[in-house]
Amino acid sequence: MNMKTEKDLLIEVDHLKKQLEKIKDKKKYGLVWDAEREPEEVVLDCRKKLPILMEKEKKKIIDKKYDQTNLLIEGDNYHSLSVLNYTHKEKVDFVYIDPPYNTGAKDWKYNNDYVDENDLWRHSKWVSFMEKRINLSRSILKKDGVICCTIDDYEIFSLLGIFESLNANIIGVVTIVNKAEGRNQKKYFTGGIEYAVFATWGNPKMRGLLLEGDNICESCGKKINGKKSKEISEDGREFEWVGFHRRNPIDDPTSSNRWYPIYVSKKGEISVNKTKDSIEVFPINNKGENKIWGWKKERLAEYLKENPDDFKAKKYSQNGEEKITILYKRYGEDRVKPKSYWIGSKYNAYSYGTKLIKEILQTKETKFEFPKSLYAVIDCIDLFLPKDGLVLDYFAGSGTTGHAVLYLNKKDQGSRKFILCTNNENKICEEVTYERIKNVIKGYGTVKGLGGNLRYYKTDFVETENLDNATDQDKIELTYKAGEMIAIREDTFDEVEKNDWWQIFSNGKEATAIYFKEDKSKLQKLVDKLDKMNKKVNLYIFSWGKNEYTNEFPEYKNIKVKDIPEPLIEVYKEVANL
Repeated sequence: MNMKTEKDLLIEVDHLKKQLEKIKDKKKYGLVWDAEREPEEVVLDCRKKLPILMEKEKKKIIDKKYDQTNLLIEGDNYHSLSVLNYTHKEKVDFVYIDPPYNTGAKDWKYNNDYVDENDLWRHSKWVSFMEKRINLSRSILKKDGVICCTIDDYEIFSLLGIFESLNANIIGVVTIVNKAEGRNQKKYFTGGIEYAVFATWGNPKMRGLLLEGDNICESCGKKINGKKSKEISEDGREFEWVGFHRRNPIDDPTSSNRWYPIYVSKKGEISVNKTKDSIEVFPINNKGENKIWGWKKERLAEYLKENPDDFKAKKYSQNGEEKITILYKRYGEDRVKPKSYWIGSKYNAYSYGTKLIKEILQTKETKFEFPKSLYAVIDCIDLFLPKDGLVLDYFAGSGTTGHAVLYLNKKDQGSRKFILCTNNENKICEEVTYERIKNVIKGYGTVKGLGGNLRYYKTDFVETENLDNATDQDKIELTYKAGEMIAIREDTFDEVEKNDWWQIFSNGKEATAIYFKEDKSKLQKLVDKLDKMNKKVNLYIFSWGKNEYTNEFPEYKNIKVKDIPEPLIEVYKEVANL
């Protein structure tokens, strides 16, 4: 046997040392996903801390004219995404994120320390940091959902590598000329562009880029139109008259807040208030079927004040009887397939980002540097998001994504919703994100509010020794504290009742209840109470395992039984193993 001598081994060790020195001198980095070298603390914490959400009641903004509820979550986005994997699995249509660009300018932290340009592992840390969060958001997206991530040249290739590693289909990389004065100042060039990377794991349907205004071609001087509508309004917008009642109610129409009379005067004037000699019109189609109006009464009343000419009454004859139907103007949209290079004054990140935030917050200074142009975010979102879709932004920062959603809803009467997640470093969440959304909803200065609802949550924790072996006490405590999370999951936000035995939430039409105790002696009392509510109820019952009570109470057709907390713990285990 050829045994190496001590001298041979020392020679090999010396050779390896020299090779290591050469590698260090070259200062190369690899795209290292290996978190074991320096694991991210927030990830390790989630094996001993089970994240939950607690609502800050005083910060909620509620306007009953709007059905949709938007969410702002304060806390580390890894914790927020862990929770959302339970509350919103495969429910989000579009993810928009503007993560730290890793310029070396101490614009982000890893394990509570700022990462600067002298950190030789900063690219690998960024990759590990981003890969975990993108992977967590993947399971929150619908199967045909889209994620859009904006980035600059520092990490564009790393980002593309992350998407490739997660088997995503990169469907577009758009260059946006943002002319962000003062951003990315370098020795030889000043950065004025950024990239928007669109990726998916499905086969999404694109709405296209909306053409606005006259859309005059700079080359030929002709108007660019995607289609021709039936009529042109006085301001040049294309529209068509369409019927105002649009769908059948689920149950009795009289129980819906969209079943009410619209009054038509002899002159043909439309109103939600009865006037002398006016005729009342209900949403009944020409087949005599009861339907519901497209909008709530309060919303229609507000719209009629500002746009009275957008509605009209039309007479028609049915079986020799004269009847009236209500029509409204639906403005047409010109949409085109977007190019991969966007340039225009509306994308200016100073005018429609930094300057806009100062105006909204009514301040000369802002705690948030380099916010996005509102219109750049609007165009990114509007490409794929349906009018009733849900957007998630887990690097919410200044809240531009929420502002964009509210803007789109006001513009086309849509019902889009958003979830914003951000930390509260330097009170960014409380003093920038929240204040911006609040002012945009309610109005600021001479600017009218866009309207909408918002609920504010903060991440909290249930301590455990080990996620894989949660104790009985851990499970009981988690059940007691999971109420807000379950209410979000079921879209029933208003707490109706809470005592030592149960908690009940409602949204007016549906209810959610959580029974806390292993002792089931008062469970029937809760079930009887829920049955009397005469609405669909999801009842979460504490159990030690899964599917223990799923088939309980089959005689109560309106009550669906679910388990807690084991299904929630299982989600956290899945998240920890991603």
